[in-house]
Amino acid sequence: MRYFPLFALLFCACTEQESGPNTDLAAAAIVPAPLEIRADSSALSLDQAFRLEYSEETIDSQMVDIISDWLSDAGVPISDDGDRRVWLENRAADATPESYKITIDEEEIRLVGVDPAGLRHAAQTLRQLLLTRSDTVNYLPTGVIRDSPRFAYRGFMLDVSRHFFPPETVERVIDYLAMYKFNHLHLHLSDDQGWRLEIESYPRLTAIGGSTEVGGGPGGFYTQQDYLDLQEYAADRGIIIVPEFDLPGHTNAALASYAELNCDGRARELYTGTEVGFSSLCVSKEYVYEFLDTVLAEVAQLTTGPFIHIGGDEVHTLDQAEYNNFIERVAEMLERGGKRVLGWDEIAQAQLPAGSVAQYWNFAENAQAAVAQGQAVLFSPATNAYLDMKYDSTTELGLSWAGFTDLEDAYSWDPVGMVAGVTEAHIIGVEAPLWSETIESLDDIEYLLFPRIAAISEVAWSERMLGGEDLVGRTSTSTPANPYEESFTFFEQRLLHHYGFWEDMGINFHQ
Repeated sequence: MRYFPLFALLFCACTEQESGPNTDLAAAAIVPAPLEIRADSSALSLDQAFRLEYSEETIDSQMVDIISDWLSDAGVPISDDGDRRVWLENRAADATPESYKITIDEEEIRLVGVDPAGLRHAAQTLRQLLLTRSDTVNYLPTGVIRDSPRFAYRGFMLDVSRHFFPPETVERVIDYLAMYKFNHLHLHLSDDQGWRLEIESYPRLTAIGGSTEVGGGPGGFYTQQDYLDLQEYAADRGIIIVPEFDLPGHTNAALASYAELNCDGRARELYTGTEVGFSSLCVSKEYVYEFLDTVLAEVAQLTTGPFIHIGGDEVHTLDQAEYNNFIERVAEMLERGGKRVLGWDEIAQAQLPAGSVAQYWNFAENAQAAVAQGQAVLFSPATNAYLDMKYDSTTELGLSWAGFTDLEDAYSWDPVGMVAGVTEAHIIGVEAPLWSETIESLDDIEYLLFPRIAAISEVAWSERMLGGEDLVGRTSTSTPANPYEESFTFFEQRLLHHYGFWEDMGINFHQ
């Protein structure tokens, strides 16, 4: 476990001193928690305008414009002829990808990333420092912040199949993810209730399969240009989009669009309910593989990221041999197309190509099978990371089949040690899914997302601090029943300072 210099100081009361500036940078309410903070004893005034300076050889103007907008919105006056300086720099180093360093002194702010992603994260941390300070405080405490992520993959999944969300809603979600240092957005683009991405080779997938949603609403779909635009918007904010087409089950929208995908050659009726496990492609027909080869090749050509997610979950109509053969053939298609295979943990029952990732959501034996094959595991345990679970029995939105998930449940878990034999070396990262059976709007998304997405961000980014001796400067004579209890308390203290700017941003968060 990495050491947290001055980490416990993060959780000092973040209230202002009665007179004069609070010069304790270590008291900052940063989420997810950074690796190291070294506080000085002075402050940088924000009364004067700042100019952005950078090396044009390593930083593109689009990134500068975005960072300028972030800082301006957070209250830093940016001007070409500002008296103070914000220096932006990418400096390649032998360090963890996405690492960064922030230096604040009485004259300037320096943001240095080992790569463009690290520089964006530095800007987001600075943004939080600005947004969580009091409206009456016009200075920043000085010091140095060094930070790097624990896991390479930090993701969120949005189900756009059961209810469709337009591109502008997805862009708003991308903005939220960037704020908390996520770097993957998994879009669940097909299911029984809807097919959401235009496929030129098979236009009825969206013309028919995209025409409805849960409850019988109008549905919708993304054109290929929409999809390309979303990927560009996400990439500018350091986020990779992972498309999912759930196969061979969860496929009623496709089965309703093309009769040939059914064993009896008859198109299915459109489905607007929420039951699962009843549908499957006819895996014994060669037409199905010709269809998928064409569809996935088209998707691969459109997709800029390395992954395509093939689902693979809750297939109740096939025997094991049929299922394994199907997954292996589809995985081979993706490998030919230059994409890595990602799927729910059931796919590890089949033999996967090198570089595949099994997404653990429910079945420990599948995560263990993935490791036995030499594959990586992405952790999304339903009991902790499924953000469509209700907060408690009074929550109107969401489901409860995996139990209730309050803020502490979303925070107080660690993928390491959750499944026997799956070590940190096997874990690519953490992802929080949000299924959309009960949500229909951005307000609904926000209500289930906030504040739990901040807890997931810390699970994915920060080294875990457990009770007792793991807390810098604190000792305990006994191990607490809940080893995360103390660190959750400190997390909650920091998070409280985020509620104010969520309100200012108009976020409909659960309190």
